Amino acid sequence: MVRPARESRSPSARLRARFEEHRLTPTQRRIAQFLIENAQQAAYLSSNEVAELANVSQASVTRLAIALGFEGYPQLRRYVRELDLASPPAGDDTSRNELQHAVAGEIANLRRLESQLADRDTVRRAATLLAGTRPLPVLGLRASRPVAHYFAYFAAKVLPDVRLLPDGGTSLGDGLEQARAAGASALLVFALPRYPRETVAAMRAARDLGLQLVTLTDSELAPVADLADVVLPAAVGSQLVFDSQAAPMLLAMVLLQEICAVEPGSTQHRLEAFERSAAARQIFEP
Repeated sequence: MVRPARESRSPSARLRARFEEHRLTPTQRRIAQFLIENAQQAAYLSSNEVAELANVSQASVTRLAIALGFEGYPQLRRYVRELDLASPPAGDDTSRNELQHAVAGEIANLRRLESQLADRDTVRRAATLLAGTRPLPVLGLRASRPVAHYFAYFAAKVLPDVRLLPDGGTSLGDGLEQARAAGASALLVFALPRYPRETVAAMRAARDLGLQLVTLTDSELAPVADLADVVLPAAVGSQLVFDSQAAPMLLAMVLLQEICAVEPGSTQHRLEAFERSAAARQIFEP
């Protein structure tokens, strides 16, 4: 048996990377997400047990393994087990504490984002859709709300009508309908774990209204990915009690940078107008 070379990424991170190399069906994504979140346990589960825990059929588990290039589920399970065995024991690195490991995980996420942005076509496509919509509705519920708010705050400096949708309930449907009636052609969705059902329902409602969806989420395997016209993935950190969102926050600003590049003249005009207004109102300390 040849084991994978040891590396700093966790078995779950390496397993996620393997899955993202393939285009999976929604059911296969559900199984993949279960395996990612339970990598150590899954290394010793049968296909029947995985199917039961992921609430899918055993045949779906087998089809996932074949889609990934394995002969069947036993070979996929062996691969997952080898990933776990290749991980350094907990005591291998005594120079770092758990907080440093969490920061190292975020650095790895940022490096992955850097590599991903070598191909700018996807983010440019997203920027073109969002630069062309008036108004621009921005949806972000629960854990996604801070990133959506951060994006919307700065986007309002360069775009004429940005409408933040940070709350669920019936008012969310009102906001979508009002944006569409005002001329919106696209919706920017921030959908980071855990994925609220209201976000999924709002995305479906937006599609029914004729809006195109740009979705910034943590993975192309996320359950919201199939509803989006453009998916922008940026991994979240999961080594602390609550997720950290350094990579999604940076990707949000990268997206805004590309939106500004679509119409640089109007962007500069609005920035200069804001600076004059801010100076006149003495908003900031000199």
